[in-house]
Formats: sequence, structure tokens, C-alpha cells
Amino acid sequence: MSLLTDTAARISALAPAGFYIGLRVGFSFPAEELNRLPSAWVDYYTANGLVVHDPVMKWVYMNQGVARWSDIGEDDPMGVLESAAGLGLHFGAVASAVSPEGHGKRSYGNFLRADREFTDDELAQLADIVVELHQDGDQKLALTAAEIEALRFQAQGLRLKQIAAELNISMSAVKARLANAKRKLGARTPSQAASIAQTRGLL
Repeated sequence: MSLLTDTAARISALAPAGFYIGLRVGFSFPAEELNRLPSAWVDYYTANGLVVHDPVMKWVYMNQGVARWSDIGEDDPMGVLESAAGLGLHFGAVASAVSPEGHGKRSYGNFLRADREFTDDELAQLADIVVELHQDGDQKLALTAAEIEALRFQAQGLRLKQIAAELNISMSAVKARLANAKRKLGARTPSQAASIAQTRGLL
């Protein structure tokens, strides 16, 4: 299980109406995400192409930290937040984190309540969660050159014996490098680790 999945229950307790977390967003897509938003809102949002008009998403890419929707929704000509309220999602919060180690990649979370505004303490907890998840990803991405080299051969479909021959090292050394890479990337198998590394542009 990833830290994101492990943290889901904690987030749900703070945002009972739903949430979305996107981690280490590069050019356009997150390396990892968890979508617990109501399906009615996701369908409406997608069908109407609201992402380019959403003041919350504009805030995400212009800020770090945390804010209530009510504090950022003034510039909303398409009425995105009003539409959310029409579906019972009256109160929201957003948190955004970026770090130099992530090469400009950004993580963010969108959190919903139907009953009341988020308290200052809840906002602080949500901000901490997003930063924790973002930093966890930064640490996992700190692969050594030797681990990346082994993963590159793994991605090419080479067997352990072949990788060992290519690198002129023992099979046990190859296994150790791939095991470390799996742990850092949160992967179950060497093949999955290689796939994750490719997706994140590490190979």
C-alpha cells in the first residue's frame, strides 16, 4: 500500500463530502492520484470542461499552502463553485505543495464538506497531509544512478542474469539494487518499479 492509500481514512474524516489528491503533477498528469469526489460532481465537471475555468485550480498553480474555497472564489465567471454548491458541495478547501527537490512538480488536494466551513485546525491538518505526501514522493524519487541503471535494463525486459552480465556485477547485487528501487518507488515487483520509473521520467 502507498502512503496515499494509507492516509485516505484520515483525509475522509476531515473531508466527509469527498476529496481529490494529485501527487507530483508534471506537465499535466499526476504520478499518483486518489479520487474520492462524488461521481455526480466529477461527471458534471468533466462534461462541462470546468478545469480550465476552475478558480480552485488556478489557485493551485499560483500558490502554496492552504485556503478555503470561499476565500478564492471571487474570480469565477463560469460559476464553478456555484455549480458545486448546487450539487450539495457548499464548502471546500484546497492545499498545494511544491519543492525544489521535485523539479517543479506540484502536489495538491481538493477537499469537500457539505455541512460547514473547514476550521483553521482542519486546514492546517490538510496542508500538512499534502506536504507529507509530496515529500514522501520526493524521498522515493531519490534513486541512485546504480538503481536507475538496473531499472533501465529491467524495463528493456532483460533477466537478472543478463542485467548482471551487462553491469558486470553479481546477480545478488542486481537483486539488491532492484529491491531498493522497489522500496523507494512503492512498487511490488521490479517490473512495476521500472514502469513507475519510466512514467516519472527517471529512466
